[in-house]
Amino acid sequence: MSIVEQTNPKAGRKTDGAASLVDPKASSSQDTTPAKSTTRRPASQKTKARDGKKPQPNRKPGTAAASRSEAASARYPRHSIEKALRIPKAVLEQNAGKECTDEQAAEFAKLKLHGQNVVEISSAIKYGLFERPKPGHLKLTDLARRILRPQKKEDEIEGLRAAVQKAPVFGEVYSHYRGENLPDSTFFANAIVDTFGVPQGKAAEFESILMDSLKYANLIEGSNGKTRVLDVSHSATESPDNKEILERLGKKAAVSSGDTCFVMMPFKSPHGEYYAQIYQKAIEKAGLTPVRADAELFGTGKIIDQVWRGINDSKVLVAELTTRNPNVFYELGLAHALRKPVVLISGNSEDVPFDLRHIRVIYYDTNDPFWGQKLLDKVAENILSAINNPEEAVFDKALTGGARPALP
Repeated sequence: MSIVEQTNPKAGRKTDGAASLVDPKASSSQDTTPAKSTTRRPASQKTKARDGKKPQPNRKPGTAAASRSEAASARYPRHSIEKALRIPKAVLEQNAGKECTDEQAAEFAKLKLHGQNVVEISSAIKYGLFERPKPGHLKLTDLARRILRPQKKEDEIEGLRAAVQKAPVFGEVYSHYRGENLPDSTFFANAIVDTFGVPQGKAAEFESILMDSLKYANLIEGSNGKTRVLDVSHSATESPDNKEILERLGKKAAVSSGDTCFVMMPFKSPHGEYYAQIYQKAIEKAGLTPVRADAELFGTGKIIDQVWRGINDSKVLVAELTTRNPNVFYELGLAHALRKPVVLISGNSEDVPFDLRHIRVIYYDTNDPFWGQKLLDKVAENILSAINNPEEAVFDKALTGGARPALP
């Protein structure tokens, strides 16, 4: 089911040579006594003379140790998946992928273990290409072998996708936006910092590496001028990742037993059938009670009053935009007037009004054999995400970056 929400050269050291000033009075032609040498032994030589031990040279800061610290400080890989494959590939070709030290791994790639090469090894570990059987040692993983020595046609691309999803923070961003279009540049930059915790000063680097990796793994595609993140899961049942994501989002959302989620959707087949098949289950999975504006659920009375009450009382809403149903658009307008967070869903980008495309929209593709389960999982996640981050799902907040204009 595929919802398609889709270096540093060494600085030359300048030596200030002090000019030797000679006092002409002290320089007499009669004084022919050779000057006594005042050359002093280096402290290191004195030390050697005193204790008999060979002095150790002073180590320059900023080498391998500093690079390891730099690599450890960043949660995400500092290299794209394409670049991070360089050293694992060399270890496979030169050492049959067997265990080796970090120094040996670098040598197999004709590199020295310092600076960015240390960080590159750290990136390979974060992608799951290397594992550490013991400190200072590396071993090629089955995932790396699958990418570098594929046995089937799909091995390489599926391995690359798994590596990107495995990488810290990269995997979180992918899960968050899978099946959706990425936000415009400014909003995406804000989300990188505010939602995913990347330091402001590293946001541009993070985005560049992430986008390079998503592109190399064929996890994104262009769609009407937008970049869509592809949902590439292949399962007709709930994935373990989805369960973990829901648990994490649910703790933060603090959903109460009486909280409701109002569904705005067409009643005609086939979309009307999605309520029982997908949306009702997704809402219950997120821990809320589903509500829909039809006679069966609301009983007698003015439908508009019931719709208003259902929207106003809901903690979050779901809107199925496919077919551009006028009743759905009217109800959506009421929800936006009340500044309610709404999870938008569509089977195609053409049915999403232009002025809503800056808000997160889940896109699904009914041609994908797993689309139903993908949509169910994604809707459940986005419901909780909308509660936790209403700025991504509330109309005026998404427009103004969080500021609320006063109601007339």
